Amino acid sequence: MPETAYAHPRLIADIGGTFARFALEVAPGAFEQKLSMRCAEYADFHAAVTAYLARLPVKRIRDAAVAIANPVAGDSVQMTNYHWHFSIEEMRQRLRLDNLVVVNDFTALAMALPGLLPHQRRQVGGGTPTPRSVLGVLGAGSGLGVSGLIPDGENGWIALGTEGGHASFSPRDAREVAILEYAWKHLPHVSFERLLSGPGIELIYRALADASGVADQGLNAPDITHRALVGHDPLCLEVIEAFCTILGTAAANLAVTQGALGGIYIGGGIVPRLGAHFDRSGFRARFEDKGRFSDYMRAIPTYVITAEDVTFMGASEILRAQLGGLETAEAATILNQIQRARPSLSPAEQRVADLVLKHPRSALNDPIATLAKAAEVSQPTVIRFCRSLGCKGLSDFKLRLASGLSGTMPITHAQVTGADSSLEVGDKVLGNTASAILQVRDHLNRETIDQAVRLVVDAERVEFYAVGHFGSVADDAQFKLLRMGVSAAAYTVPRLQVLAADLLRPGVVAIVISGSGRIDELIEVVDKAHERGSVVIAITASQSPLARKADVALIVDHVEDTANQLPMISRILHLLMIDILVVGVSLRRGNTALPQLGNAATIALDEARPEKPKQGARPTGPGVSSAGALAHLTSHSRSRS
Repeated sequence: MPETAYAHPRLIADIGGTFARFALEVAPGAFEQKLSMRCAEYADFHAAVTAYLARLPVKRIRDAAVAIANPVAGDSVQMTNYHWHFSIEEMRQRLRLDNLVVVNDFTALAMALPGLLPHQRRQVGGGTPTPRSVLGVLGAGSGLGVSGLIPDGENGWIALGTEGGHASFSPRDAREVAILEYAWKHLPHVSFERLLSGPGIELIYRALADASGVADQGLNAPDITHRALVGHDPLCLEVIEAFCTILGTAAANLAVTQGALGGIYIGGGIVPRLGAHFDRSGFRARFEDKGRFSDYMRAIPTYVITAEDVTFMGASEILRAQLGGLETAEAATILNQIQRARPSLSPAEQRVADLVLKHPRSALNDPIATLAKAAEVSQPTVIRFCRSLGCKGLSDFKLRLASGLSGTMPITHAQVTGADSSLEVGDKVLGNTASAILQVRDHLNRETIDQAVRLVVDAERVEFYAVGHFGSVADDAQFKLLRMGVSAAAYTVPRLQVLAADLLRPGVVAIVISGSGRIDELIEVVDKAHERGSVVIAITASQSPLARKADVALIVDHVEDTANQLPMISRILHLLMIDILVVGVSLRRGNTALPQLGNAATIALDEARPEKPKQGARPTGPGVSSAGALAHLTSHSRSRS
């Protein structure tokens, strides 16, 4: 592949339970500025990424892919083997990224397999791969990762996100029975991961020391491996041999389960370091020892992955595909796309669409068999549904769905009909609006609200930009800030917006308001604002170009057919987001000119307001945060309703 340099280098990360590895991809497959950092030295994921970014020669990274040793389902990531946890969308905004893709590390590893060159893998034993067949991959490190690749079309592949490392361990000889019995004394369930990992090597060591009556010296996994390979310690040699043969069982089970005639690949941090010792171990003999299926197993090749940056390569490939998908299908989120595409789908595909819209998070986590059964369709129908949306398959669909769920969820909506009475019309209109408001409330990001409030409070001047039906939102925002003594202006005519944007400067905050986030004139305002050193706050839809370009994005997701009706509910939602911003600014400033919010809201604000400073003194503390004020106001409103 010719290495054409990227216009903007990409951040690639591989996060394990012990180390976080980072690199800057400057061209396809070209990784520079590589650095391995101990997770224990950083409080959280954001701190580690920030520390790495501070070392880079580039000022800003736009796109990033993170492979992490953890299941990735939806927006929230909670590491299994470490305490780090974060929201993907929140992290994207905090790091000021246009795109952030987070995937399981072995899903990334699997995606790298088709691109491996002969010198980047080492075959162990015999066997010949069947072209365009399933590939299996597993590897031991802090845990045991398991994944696979299924051919999709002529050149594509679908990666399987699995937790196969937690399959129950099955002993094959007396030594392994002794290991299992020892493990049972300490663990309620013994999975393959309990033994095929760094902690697993230590467990095998303790079990074999106990069985042979040898004193347990409390060795860790690196010491055990070193003593086996260099010191030729008999007990440590037996530990590593047991590890290799148990891995042979796990690899064989994976091969027959997946039908991996394309081969089984071994990655992770442990096996590649064993070198020739692994090739001489009982791994391959155990792999082929499948009774009636031994001939079947002998035909399947097994490889040790020797490429240094293989996880980087896979994460990069997934990011490349994601960016390509955004360029060709920039239309809103996947859920909105399903809603628009539903009428054109077949009746069977419509049942799948309805299932996804009603239970999006279940659709994200459930396997294809469960999805097909719930929708009462065949499994091929589920795949056809995914491809009807422009996805390569179920894995690609779930990746886009995970991204969409970070900001957009379907809302309950009652259709108004000509047969409705006036009372029914009023009930449905108010119900639809209330449902949309609650949906936005459930997805408020407190940190971005606080960031926006701080920017407005510190600004010399605030300018609002909107077009069309959202011009009234900008006018309302200008009026409220002027009443509070904040220098503000609203520009709702495209020609005036161009002239005003040319005069932006540092210290001025531009707040851009758009329902779709795809208005060219407003995107141009954002670009000019950044050129002139202004900060941009966007009130718009998630996953939109405007949200990705803004310094801070306050997300409002609601779909309305503007070709047939005015964006009534959307404007209400944007007005409410302005009110949240204004209330937060009022509280931070200790301002007496509060917006007219009604008795309950005024009482809540009075109680939440920081203590009024003495005359002539400037408030010194942060006061009450905007997010805290919002929660306080909401609780008062509910208690008095």
